[in-house]
Amino acid sequence: MGIDLPLIWFIIIVFSIMMYVVMDGFDLGIGLLYPMVRDDHDRDVMMNTVAPVWDGNETWLVMGGAGLFGAFPLAYSVILDALAIPLTMMLIGLIFRGVAFEFRFKATVSHRPFWDLSFIGGSLLATFSQGIVLGAFLDGIPVEGRVWAGSVFDWISPFSLFCGVGLTIAYALLGCSWLIIKTEGDLLQTMRKLARPLLIALLVVMGIVSIWTPLSHQAISDRWFTQPNLWFFLPVPVLVVLVSLALWRSAWNETLHYTPFILTLALVFLGFSGLGISIWPNLIPPDISFRAASSPPQSQGFMLVGALLIIPLILVYTFWSYYVFRGKINPDHGYH
Repeated sequence: MGIDLPLIWFIIIVFSIMMYVVMDGFDLGIGLLYPMVRDDHDRDVMMNTVAPVWDGNETWLVMGGAGLFGAFPLAYSVILDALAIPLTMMLIGLIFRGVAFEFRFKATVSHRPFWDLSFIGGSLLATFSQGIVLGAFLDGIPVEGRVWAGSVFDWISPFSLFCGVGLTIAYALLGCSWLIIKTEGDLLQTMRKLARPLLIALLVVMGIVSIWTPLSHQAISDRWFTQPNLWFFLPVPVLVVLVSLALWRSAWNETLHYTPFILTLALVFLGFSGLGISIWPNLIPPDISFRAASSPPQSQGFMLVGALLIIPLILVYTFWSYYVFRGKINPDHGYH
């Protein structure tokens, strides 16, 4: 039996996207939380929690995009054509967020509010655009033959806009739980107070999406609510409830600092898993599977050699950078 290259590359791309959501999600979330914190010193501390590591987080976005281009060129071309506008908006947001990172620390007092606004606006635009992309992707992309067959503004729908709001809440909760790990004093208490309302909002969003998608797509309804799938997938919502209860309790436990973040990661992973179950095995919902969209085995095999070298290196330097800058942020130290 030969190596199943399309499945391997599908796993690599899903892993890369999940790593991006986790790694870049919490630093985008910090930008989303900036309006909740008015003190300039606290804002410095918030940015310092991710200043040493934020730019490396986007490596996973590049990895996922490059893998999609080489391993599934049909999906790459169709998705980029169909979602060109929200993807461009996302990149613009990431640019503004990145520039604000670099300039805010060096700006004069009079110019700092402008860079704060750029940081907030860039984080919001990037996050909301990613949510729109997710929602439009789940809604399905029309394809005729091997060509996108939709219109320019198909990505605008109530569901995709709602997903934009939902992802904004999810990233804000990731940023909040990250700051529980990294901060102290009044800022820490502020984040603990924000964690529970954000959790409630995220659970409401997840519940609405869980109802909306099967009502809108019969295939998703059949996937979740027919026998024996119902029993196979029941652990996902059960785990969401258990993880949420644990996160609710840990958010106010003064002795727990890492636990809220770990539980938030688990909650995001469960949501991601639920979406994956809904569309499997399609790489272009609703009809084109990852096997139908894959490139020739020679191309995937050649790329896999490089990926097996690069991915461990990325994991090692990511782990090392977070290890070096572990623990609480010292407000008197410069991290930028």
